[in-house]
Amino acid sequence: MMKLSASQIQRLSEKILKEWKSNNLITLKVEESKVLQAMKDAINVELQAEIALEKDVHALMDNMEREGQEFQRGKMFSLLKNKLAKEKKVIL
Repeated sequence: MMKLSASQIQRLSEKILKEWKSNNLITLKVEESKVLQAMKDAINVELQAEIALEKDVHALMDNMEREGQEFQRGKMFSLLKNKLAKEKKVIL
């Protein structure tokens, strides 16, 4: 998972918006600050969804270990995370 600080999310949102505006991909009908806030909120929602997904994956692997199943944790993490992401429609 990519962990981003608030300032990194701010810069990312600003850069995306600037790029959209320079390529005439967006026309603002509200203040730019409101658009930036909506973008930051959307990024934070997706990051929180990924954090929750990773917690679910760790719980599944812990259950598998308690049941005596042997596996390589690193490989299984990737496989389970991708599978759960598809099931829960989380964008990685």
